[in-house]
Amino acid sequence: MVANADDQRSPEDGAGRPETMAATYGQHFYEPPSGSAQVLLIRHGQSEPYRPGQPFPLVDGHGDPKLTELGHYQAELVGERLRGEPIEAIYVSSLTRTQQTAAPLAERLGLAPTVEPDLREVFLGDWEGGLMREMMAREHPAALALRNSGEWGDIPGAETNQQLTERTVGAVRAIAGRHTGGGLVAAFCHGGVIAAVVGYALDIGATGLTGARHTSISHLVIEQPADDPAHWTVRLFNDGAHAGTLTGDHQPPG
Repeated sequence: MVANADDQRSPEDGAGRPETMAATYGQHFYEPPSGSAQVLLIRHGQSEPYRPGQPFPLVDGHGDPKLTELGHYQAELVGERLRGEPIEAIYVSSLTRTQQTAAPLAERLGLAPTVEPDLREVFLGDWEGGLMREMMAREHPAALALRNSGEWGDIPGAETNQQLTERTVGAVRAIAGRHTGGGLVAAFCHGGVIAAVVGYALDIGATGLTGARHTSISHLVIEQPADDPAHWTVRLFNDGAHAGTLTGDHQPPG
């Protein structure tokens, strides 16, 4: 709001000169534009480790490990962190770890999560079921290629960066289109998804922001029409203050 110049003056003093009053211009908390959606992208908690020869069960071809004890604790922490926010809907991917992570918040708010299948993690092709973790640790040539190029498609049979971005941005765009009243929407998803979606908003590619912390929160404000990345604002990325210190995770009590 710009003050009217007339509001900054007092009546003329005896010398005929206006006496200027001191004006104040305060700072205000950010308000999203009218008709925009606010989407929180929340990574799942820590999932079970992969053991060679014991692949994770698959859901629609994607590995589906459950949360560890620490992962469940992280889910409680993020649920407590967000319980006082004006969240009007909760979305989860089709994979168990996001659903388990969302459960504490859903219970606190009395909301039933909606499954949005296209929020699922990047498809890892021949390395699905947990095998990617082993291949990365062993520095398989394709793993080294991925590290160097940032291209998921360097994994045999995997989804490409473009495919991942189109799928996940489409999912978030659809969610945003359902919630244009300015309230918050919590979307529990995956590290690769967060990197692709936030990377789209910042125009830095699908792997420019890797390493999202477990249960970290990234905050997007999406104006309509949502098919223009210029209408996407990143308010927050990788906020995990509830999950631990800058150098480590809080551990379950006991």
